[in-house]
Amino acid sequence: MFECVAQLEGHENEVKSVAWDKSGVYLATCSRDKSVWIWETEDENEYECVSVLHGHTQDVKMVLWHPTEELVVSVSYDDTVKIWASDDDDWVCTCTLLGHTSTIWGASFNENGDTLVTCSDDRKLMFWKAKAGATGIYEEMTSVEDEHDRTIYSVDWSTVNGLIVTGSGDDAIRVFEKDEDDTFKLCGRLDAAHSSDVNCIKWHPTTPDVLCSAGDDNVAKIWRVVRE
Repeated sequence: MFECVAQLEGHENEVKSVAWDKSGVYLATCSRDKSVWIWETEDENEYECVSVLHGHTQDVKMVLWHPTEELVVSVSYDDTVKIWASDDDDWVCTCTLLGHTSTIWGASFNENGDTLVTCSDDRKLMFWKAKAGATGIYEEMTSVEDEHDRTIYSVDWSTVNGLIVTGSGDDAIRVFEKDEDDTFKLCGRLDAAHSSDVNCIKWHPTTPDVLCSAGDDNVAKIWRVVRE
């Protein structure tokens, strides 16, 4: 049984993604209207929009909060990643990450938030490192290409085992691990994981090596990664 306790209105087109910050005080939403909205909890079931963030030139696909800081990541059809930070009573764009050559579909932080990974229609994973001493500034670190044959729709970085998993329009799942030299290599692959696109993939939050995938074939599947 569900009861609607609040309705947040203001976007002028489809709302594509929502995300709470770690405290549950702030909520971020993004839309095909090219904007990101930041909402603050006032009282129980009451929310105030504290900032409307403009900067993307195309639909905003996803929003993501930093695991420990008041930073919001947004990814867009305009091929850019933007980092937003609280600045007194407003929110500002601290940096725009360039490098993908097509629509960016997803993003995920590592456990402490000093590295961000993004995935795209260009079939590439890009890794971005936080700049020391500069809040909200990330710089290109490295990238991984040619491990999927079609769009990478989803990426998730496990806070339990440190592995990165991707789901793609080639119906496949890939798992990556970090090397000692700060590069990332393929350590697991599953072809034909679904009979159609893998749209979303997530690690279990507490159990190592367990993940869930969602596909265009109308099913979600639970997997356990067996490492040799």
